[in-house]
Amino acid sequence: MSSIAYVGLDVHKKSISYCVKSADGHIDSEGTIAATREALQAWGSKIGRPWIGGLEATMFTGWIYDYLKDYAAELRVGHPAMLKAIAAGKKKNDQVDAQLLADLLRCNLFPESYMAPTEMRDLRRVLRFRTMLVEVAVRMKNRLSGILMEVGAEYDSRRLHNKSYFPQLLTELEEMPAPVLDLLRINRGAVEYFDGLQRHLLQELSKHPHLQERVILLRSIPGIGQVASLTWALELGDPHRFPSVDHAVSYCGLCSAQDSSAGKDKRGPISRQRNRYLQTILIECAKLAPRYNQELAVVRERSESKAHRNYATIAVARKLVSYLLAVDKRGTPFVIPSTEDNDNNGKTKAQTKSKTKGKGKGRNKGNDA
Repeated sequence: MSSIAYVGLDVHKKSISYCVKSADGHIDSEGTIAATREALQAWGSKIGRPWIGGLEATMFTGWIYDYLKDYAAELRVGHPAMLKAIAAGKKKNDQVDAQLLADLLRCNLFPESYMAPTEMRDLRRVLRFRTMLVEVAVRMKNRLSGILMEVGAEYDSRRLHNKSYFPQLLTELEEMPAPVLDLLRINRGAVEYFDGLQRHLLQELSKHPHLQERVILLRSIPGIGQVASLTWALELGDPHRFPSVDHAVSYCGLCSAQDSSAGKDKRGPISRQRNRYLQTILIECAKLAPRYNQELAVVRERSESKAHRNYATIAVARKLVSYLLAVDKRGTPFVIPSTEDNDNNGKTKAQTKSKTKGKGKGRNKGNDA
């Protein structure tokens, strides 16, 4: 019998249910402890033998994982969606969940999820906070327009959010009630504060020693800017964990869900099981990147000839994922292919020459594939 213990941890905001099992499935101990560092320290030090732990990925998992990894021989984080598929049962409570996690570890069926290093998660938290600031600033700008429309004020919508135009607008609205003018000043001050704060956060992230070189390499890709490169680096984590571009495309949410049964293949809308931060930024980049890259322009034109504009945007975003993953894995800047090497169909001269060479000599294995 193995001396290794298998520990399932069902974590919550205020409590953690645990179950310690031996390799043969015998329950050594189980119970509930408070979700505090003091309680975890007392519990982790009294197990008395090497143990492998497993816990589901939640918003509380990060600090618990960081605190317990020094006590455990190995600590794994489970994928929530896959755990639900495996653990579908009639009876469900915290103790049963902890027992199930321990059993999955014992049988080597635990659906492990990627856990980024602590420092990377801290930086990612800063970037996501910056995204929240941008969303709040946009709502404040929309509210500013709403206030002006409510009081029937005339204004230039194109220049409304320009810093030089706002003082001029206030002088034109002197006949408006004082509370309205106060609201406009407060709204404008909040927008400027949020904009300045999010720019400061971006500058600090770009200068971080663990990100600076990586961001410079990613920004060598036409159409990829500061925000996109930081989002890719922090949300993706280690690029080598993706064995192919298809896996990265799926993680970024740029492919549809598949339902195949009895020889019938159905494709639905874009899957919602994705990293929403990467999906949003890549789609926004895909709308502008073809202006700076001829290859991406060809991809968009070819896709628009087959389907609608949104389909073309997704196709360009997938191409950007292949660029980003290649640059990130190689660690070298992106090289823009020469326009002289592309024919009218977007294929290189070498590809065209190889295709022409194969004509008239029958169909070989390469052409059959």
